[in-house]
Amino acid sequence: MGISKTKINGLIVLLFFTFVAVGIAVPDNSTRRHLSKKYKGPCVAANLIDKCWRCNPRWADDRQKYADCAMGFGRNAIGGKGGRIYVVTDPSDDNVENPVPGTLRYAVIQKEPLWIIFSKHMKIKLNRELLMQSYKTIDARGHNVHIEKGAGIKMQGVNNIIITNLHIHNIGPTSGGMIRDSIDHIGIRGADEGDAISIFASHDVWIDHVSMSRAADGLIDAVQGSTGITISNCHFTDHDKVMLFGANDNYLDDKKMQITLAYNHFGKRLDQRMPRCRLGFFHLVNNDYTHWMRYAIGGSSEATIISQGNRFIAQYNVDIKEVTHREKAQESEWRHWTWLSQDDDMQNGAFFRTSGDPNALSKFKNLNLMPAEPSYRVGILTKFSGSLGCTVGRPC
Repeated sequence: MGISKTKINGLIVLLFFTFVAVGIAVPDNSTRRHLSKKYKGPCVAANLIDKCWRCNPRWADDRQKYADCAMGFGRNAIGGKGGRIYVVTDPSDDNVENPVPGTLRYAVIQKEPLWIIFSKHMKIKLNRELLMQSYKTIDARGHNVHIEKGAGIKMQGVNNIIITNLHIHNIGPTSGGMIRDSIDHIGIRGADEGDAISIFASHDVWIDHVSMSRAADGLIDAVQGSTGITISNCHFTDHDKVMLFGANDNYLDDKKMQITLAYNHFGKRLDQRMPRCRLGFFHLVNNDYTHWMRYAIGGSSEATIISQGNRFIAQYNVDIKEVTHREKAQESEWRHWTWLSQDDDMQNGAFFRTSGDPNALSKFKNLNLMPAEPSYRVGILTKFSGSLGCTVGRPC
């Protein structure tokens, strides 16, 4: 009796997962290309965050346990843990001054902690930026939820936010006007430039398993002293300026900024800013950079960048092999900035221009940095990046 091609492909992928899990090296061409086919085998949670919850078939019975899985600088983000479950049943956003109960906007402006979930698959077009209150989780696991063709999500002066399993794409600028930002406050807002997610003067934020593409401005911007942020397991495509961490070289409060990027896939048709950093401390661990058209990692103003266990695959154009880019500084200045590369996998001529004290990593032990796994594992660590097709009652 013959074995179907589908079963053979499934066995190949499962063997790949097994080899990587036990530390057996596999050829480079067995990574994203072989993993790009939709995986239909048993649950494989390869990275430390996913191992915390994904393969438990009863994950939906205690959704709030997910808040215990955060790592990196955003590890203290609890979102709406301890609060009520709020179910979004209405995808409309017709009234930004007095949001309708059952809508996402109504949920995020409440002052109490809420764990926000969805009743069904939804496409939500935000008519104005979605202004969030503190202690909120937007949890789209179990449904296919898109924030699309309208405004994006805004955190301003808030804390303890978790966003997971959304698709956010085709975000555009919107006009200002009166927008309610809490149940007891409404105010006039200026025009929004079109960030998909904007983090402004906020802290303790975790963004996980979100698929993002095509926004008028940035996909994720964190500014005005925002800190305690982890962005993990996300998938980014089709964008120019992907991430901006710090918007002003003279805004010195950004020195306290601490952001972790872990297990993300920076995919097709991306130009630059993955991320672009100022002043703060940025830890990039086990991310997969498979496309960039200008540069991958940029910065200025003495930003500290620690790159560990990432994979960088350069394009064939000889002019865009360098991973890094310094802005507004001569070499006599930037050579003192701490930009370190440790166990990064450089492919197709990619190179990371380091600077500063090569032994500086030992100075940061008190920061309790997220541990990096060997770079040869990046393909599997990021295999399930982006929004997951979870089904209640099954491993995700």
